[in-house]
Amino acid sequence: MGFFGKIGQGLKKTRDSLMNSVSSVLKGFTRIDDELFEELEEILVMGDVGANTASRICQQLRDEVKQQGITDPMEIRTLMQKIVSRMLEGGQELTLTTKPSVILVIGVNGVGKTTTIGKMAANFKAQGKKVILGAADTFRAAAIEQLEVWADRAGVDIVKHGQGADPAAVVFDTVSAAKARGADIVICDTAGRLHNKKNLMDELAKIGRVIDRELPDADKEILLVVDATTGQNAVNQAREFKSAAGITGIVLTKLDGTARGGVVLAIREDLQVPVKFVGVGEGIDDLQPFDPAAFAAGLFEEE
Repeated sequence: MGFFGKIGQGLKKTRDSLMNSVSSVLKGFTRIDDELFEELEEILVMGDVGANTASRICQQLRDEVKQQGITDPMEIRTLMQKIVSRMLEGGQELTLTTKPSVILVIGVNGVGKTTTIGKMAANFKAQGKKVILGAADTFRAAAIEQLEVWADRAGVDIVKHGQGADPAAVVFDTVSAAKARGADIVICDTAGRLHNKKNLMDELAKIGRVIDRELPDADKEILLVVDATTGQNAVNQAREFKSAAGITGIVLTKLDGTARGGVVLAIREDLQVPVKFVGVGEGIDDLQPFDPAAFAAGLFEEE
């Protein structure tokens, strides 16, 4: 199944909830007026799109309806799809042109961080890239063990120390191994704790200094993994991590298990952070590079 099929399937719960409500409203109106836009805005807010983003979508709808002289409410659905696709555009591609390039992955426990790293590694390996993982989330022994399992499953190398080790030391050894073994991509599992933002910032800053010193010209992505099923909590998490860690992109997991897929729009539009990957299933190939047009098509797809 290609990306369009997977994303369409992954968005089924969101589509059934959000878009069915939109269609019901549109069918209930014979003309386009303020009341119609107010109802649409309310549905978008309820669908975890976020109040600011819902307002912006409806304002763009008003403008385009006026410009194009649209009078049939049912035409709004297609218009909305184009607006959503346009809103999500920009920055979704990973910048990994150097050899090696580095990806730091952060996220609170339970969001699917380790699984995401394993799937990402398998993804790159399938593209013919040599990947090495660094187990730099040394706070939990389970995190190191889980990453080992995924490294084995994906068929890639891993560098690890014991629980409680200095994460920056793990990253140093991972980068050294990457240079020695000619790796294309280094993926480091890093701290996911937000209970003390200063500690998190200090730890990530230290890791950043190690990478900048050892690989001064390397491309670097800092990806935050968030769980789509948590809705607006995912947006709040992303906001916190953005201020603490300077993230370059979002990986949104468990999209297939929730009706809250509208949260993609809230993250992209409110925080101005691009979504880089979405998880649409349990399989190793179910972590997909984010495609705005495919996402919008999957969201608005007619059953």
